[in-house]
Amino acid sequence: MKEVSQIAVSADEDGIRLDRWFKRHFPMLTHGRLEKLLRTGQVRVDGARAKANARLDQGQIVRVPPLGEDAEKPAPRAERAISDKDAAFVRSLVIHKDKSIIVLNKPSGLAVQGGTKTERHLDGMLDALTFDAAERPRLVHRLDRDTSGVLVLARAAKAAAALARAFKQKDARKIYWALVVGVPTPRQGTIDLALTKQGGPRAERVFAADKDDEDARNAVTHFSTVATASYKLAWLALMPLTGRTHQIRAHAAAIGTPIVGDGKYGGVNAHPGGEIARRLHLHARSIDIAHPDGGRFFIEAELPPHMKASWKLLGFDERDAENAFEGLDE
Repeated sequence: MKEVSQIAVSADEDGIRLDRWFKRHFPMLTHGRLEKLLRTGQVRVDGARAKANARLDQGQIVRVPPLGEDAEKPAPRAERAISDKDAAFVRSLVIHKDKSIIVLNKPSGLAVQGGTKTERHLDGMLDALTFDAAERPRLVHRLDRDTSGVLVLARAAKAAAALARAFKQKDARKIYWALVVGVPTPRQGTIDLALTKQGGPRAERVFAADKDDEDARNAVTHFSTVATASYKLAWLALMPLTGRTHQIRAHAAAIGTPIVGDGKYGGVNAHPGGEIARRLHLHARSIDIAHPDGGRFFIEAELPPHMKASWKLLGFDERDAENAFEGLDE
């Protein structure tokens, strides 16, 4: 590309950020170089200056100056070798699919993304979920490795941008089910407790924050006790109003009812013993969110096997959670 180009934003790119649009079209262009081109007005949108975080609309024209051969080279394609077994496995998790989104019921124990010691993860299997789309689906939110349940994927950039806005604007109602040790008092209420990470940005645990902690992040969770097994165990429905790392786990422990199987936040008290599995009993049961194509979208995910076994053992009826938050202001 030796001359200025005028590139139209496609329908598939409606709502995407300008810097991410460049990442898609010119993946070898560094962010620093892009920022310089924006500051000097060499990159424009519909003839006007723009910032890297500007959202693009379908049909807008992006002015792209000559970038040089290196910046215009396509990024080397990462080879993702997915075994037939893993491909069949990840497809078995699909509980909904339409032209814009895919919803999985993520099992407990499967990491969403890779890490230093995590080689098998959901992100590494997404190529098996392309189906009839032009690209692999995109992650728009996360679940902890040991948390099961509803996980929404976007099938295109436009859908990803719409879902990201819904999460950012708190236009998504997520309900979690948990089995906890003890019974909260009161049995229904709101946990408003700021959280902070200790040990740097990659810290894997959060703590209740001091008032003067500059790194503290506001965290709010509604909770409601659906059923109890004597005073030893309780089934809680939880609705996070914010999306902090380990928020539900830390909040449940903070009110004296750690989630069963959560040794990180409940210590030895999180393992009641007997026939209750020593696995995390936290499940993303449902989500109600604005669908990228319009209207509302609601879906539920079945409990994982270890939680189903506990519910059966304790005599809990899933229908009892239908009006768990009735009378609680959102």
